Amino acid sequence: MRTRAIQRVFHDAEPMHGKRVVLFVAPGSGEFALVAGKKIGGAVQRNRARRVLRAAIREVAPRGVEGHDVVLVAREAIRDARTQDLITEMTELLQRGGTRR
Repeated sequence: MRTRAIQRVFHDAEPMHGKRVVLFVAPGSGEFALVAGKKIGGAVQRNRARRVLRAAIREVAPRGVEGHDVVLVAREAIRDARTQDLITEMTELLQRGGTRR
């Protein structure tokens, strides 16, 4: 997803705050973006955060985000998170956002 599309999702979507991630979902083409800022830590921690987010969204995505663009923003609490923790949290956030049945 390109920067312009990410900015559109930030503008159009209502943020859904979780403990480890903030989820933005807006109608779109079904793409996603992963954002891990410097608050997460150094490059190693940011890359790990993106890797864990990517693994979790692969598990969650086939179950209900078609037709929506998704931006996941990592929070500081993601540092010690496992993929399974994020799968549970993302499923809850997607249900709260109304994109899942």
